[in-house]
Amino acid sequence: MRAATARTVRLLPVLAAVGALYGLAGLPAQASSHREAPAITATPKVDGTDFYMFNSYEPGRSGYVTLIANYLPLQDAYGGPNYFKLDPNALYEIHIDNNGDGKEDITFQFRFKNTLRGTALPINGSTVPIPLTQSGQVSADNDPNLNVTESYTVTMVRGDRRTGGAAAVTNVSGGGATFTKPSDNIGTKTIPNYAAYASQFIYNVTLPGCSAPGKVFVGQRKDPFAVNLGVIFDLVNVPGAADFTPAEAAFLLDPTMKDAGTDSLMDKNVTTLALEVPASCLTAGTDPVIGAWTTASLRQGQLLSAAPKTGYQTSTLAGGAWTQVSRLGMPLVNEVVIGLPDKDKFNNSKPKDDAQFATYVTNPTLPKLIEIALSTPGISPTNFPRNDLVTTFLTGIPGVNQPKAFTASPATGVASEMLRLNTAIAATPYASQNRLGLLGGLLAGGTDLAGYPNGRRPNDDVVDISLVAVMGGLCEANGAGNTYGFGTACNPNVVPLGALVYNLHDGVDQAGPKVKGNASLLSGFPYLATPLPGAQ
Repeated sequence: MRAATARTVRLLPVLAAVGALYGLAGLPAQASSHREAPAITATPKVDGTDFYMFNSYEPGRSGYVTLIANYLPLQDAYGGPNYFKLDPNALYEIHIDNNGDGKEDITFQFRFKNTLRGTALPINGSTVPIPLTQSGQVSADNDPNLNVTESYTVTMVRGDRRTGGAAAVTNVSGGGATFTKPSDNIGTKTIPNYAAYASQFIYNVTLPGCSAPGKVFVGQRKDPFAVNLGVIFDLVNVPGAADFTPAEAAFLLDPTMKDAGTDSLMDKNVTTLALEVPASCLTAGTDPVIGAWTTASLRQGQLLSAAPKTGYQTSTLAGGAWTQVSRLGMPLVNEVVIGLPDKDKFNNSKPKDDAQFATYVTNPTLPKLIEIALSTPGISPTNFPRNDLVTTFLTGIPGVNQPKAFTASPATGVASEMLRLNTAIAATPYASQNRLGLLGGLLAGGTDLAGYPNGRRPNDDVVDISLVAVMGGLCEANGAGNTYGFGTACNPNVVPLGALVYNLHDGVDQAGPKVKGNASLLSGFPYLATPLPGAQ
């Protein structure tokens, strides 16, 4: 009784402030992995922004897993004349661990090539190259009005990403190993029907060693992540509430305000690498659980030319071994979990070596930073080490998405950060998906168990889910009887917010009407919305 009373006393200023906050608008959100580390800010073409993995919920596609890696953040649709081509000197990868050892067993490698067509016009007796990406309206693959075309290859590697067996992913139609990326959405005059144009670049592909074909698409999409970047990084600067007062915390705990904010990414595009693969091609043995993450690598050395040759992107010469510069699995990890001195190190690391970062998970600073920002001490969970977060981020949840390797005899599982998915849990139709993912599904009686952190769907509000988790929501749900296997130390007594923790939000609803109204997700592959045009 004393613990419950103390908890109530600590929250009295917050609860008293709730009633005064119904007129507030514009609360913050967090970027999933946009410009999350010092070094990556210098190379945006290889900055992984979001990674999704889910059992395909498009009708007729059960038994398939969709993998989506987004790169090159904060694209303004009007960003011509060069727009947002990927780096031909980079290696973009999606890795699969299907035995729980923290190492890749399957890797999909994407390499890009940008080709200058050399469009020129006769001007006063001379043939002069044009300065634009296009010279007229564009509607087809390899359209003659495109001055620069982008193509790519996909290689499937089994085993180690650098030394394993590699084979090309090929087009079911014709068997070719080179695919085309559509032009970015320049505007409605250049590309009047971008949705129809981009649909030509969804390829049915033959995957080496797989019994059924898959799909691949690479191209610009509307950034599906909802975020208010400036406000959240200004110490959760809630507009209309006095700074560093409980009024700010009251906003976060008021469920009626969960969509009162403004999405800073509402006018931003991103570049998507999407694959749909038969689940049977990704799993190993009898374990339906897979882990996955995406990385980007650059050559170790680069020379800048003092006199670039005429052509396209001729100013640099890259060479040496591939060096990883970007890594992304679970959302928000390098953004708000890993400490600033180790952010670049994390981007260069592999999951099998994540023991070096364990302290950031077992002793997270984010709850205390939230207390400081909101001037509301005593609301952080008290169960240390935070094994509830270790389970969620590093091993998977028992009975949901934890690989069998962790319970084998002897146990061979390696605690490592990656997105994990149980491919045997049926996909939930889009209209029935719970915005709070797995946690929301459990709280609703098990109606949707196919969401984050059991994989991640575009509709999952990972910011709200992560806020609830880091502030103790998993322990509140775990109860006194260790219902979900987070450990007996993870129970309601260690959660000062109590059941109020489930109300936490960031003011931008990932699945709300404002986000959907801005750009509706597609009902099928590649699922992400058509990118915004540069002009209409």
